[in-house]
Amino acid sequence: MATRHDTAAPPAKEGGAAPARPSAALGEAEQRRRARLSRRWQRDLKWSPYGFISPFFVLFLAFGLFPLIYTGWASLHTVELTAPNDMKWAGLYNYTRIFDDEFFWNAAKNTLTIGIISTVPQLLMAMGLAHILNYKLRGSIFYRVVVLAPYATSIAAAALVFVLLFGRDYGMINWALHFVGVDAIDWQNDKWPSQIAVSTIIIWRWTGYNALIYLAAMQAIPSDLYESAALDGANRWRQFIHVTLPQLRPTILFTVVVSTIGASQVFGEPLIFDANRGASGGSEHQFQTLGLYLYEQGWVNMHLGRASAIAWTMFLILIVVGLVNYVISRRLRASS
Repeated sequence: MATRHDTAAPPAKEGGAAPARPSAALGEAEQRRRARLSRRWQRDLKWSPYGFISPFFVLFLAFGLFPLIYTGWASLHTVELTAPNDMKWAGLYNYTRIFDDEFFWNAAKNTLTIGIISTVPQLLMAMGLAHILNYKLRGSIFYRVVVLAPYATSIAAAALVFVLLFGRDYGMINWALHFVGVDAIDWQNDKWPSQIAVSTIIIWRWTGYNALIYLAAMQAIPSDLYESAALDGANRWRQFIHVTLPQLRPTILFTVVVSTIGASQVFGEPLIFDANRGASGGSEHQFQTLGLYLYEQGWVNMHLGRASAIAWTMFLILIVVGLVNYVISRRLRASS
């Protein structure tokens, strides 16, 4: 007896899902709607990343690029703070006057000496702290937070505390030096003591920050290098000299450049440390930095054109520092 095989699909049950319609069967309005959504999705995928990062560029244009360009334009004019729109063309006069100004060169020398006195001990101490924290210690996270605490402290609060510590008559530093036979030092009015005091504030504030940078770089060094050095008979000191330091050369270069840039912009510490609360950097400008000199010319003497020229001179110095960093980093990469 022959058996019948039906190939037709059974009818859809009541309430069941209807078979999907092919795209060709879609209505014209539905096809236009889907095409419009597809184009919108493509535009969103293409342009939304730019929208996410646009706030940064808007703020940079408003508070970074525009002030830079305006300052460069003002440096070519004679303009006073009391009448910022009244500009008189001066050309390069503000720049040539800077190089004949003894106070500018005094501020440049003070910036250099304070930068050296603060940067060298700061980075050495940061390296030592990072080397200690690199060992497995109990409560290592607590010690890292403590090391970073000075960086989170306000410059004004830190400087005011150090002003009390370095007081001539009632300061704790002179009180401690008295027990070792050292006479009271006038930390604010003598040249070298005042620069050492300002550098101490900078060292206290930035050592922990650099220590954590070194610590992160140390933890990225492969442990195989230390194991190989230990098998060759190298002690901890030799491992530090021949393994750790070579691996940290790019990081050390980075911290040196960043600290140099920061030293050239020192402002808050010497401003608050001055007993007269002025921008002169002491009674005889003994610790006046370039940042203080710029502030004095622009906001005390109200010479905006001259202050703008000083700002651009400092900017050009930083560009030179960046170029030196680029050359040195390329040579280090080539040698390694």
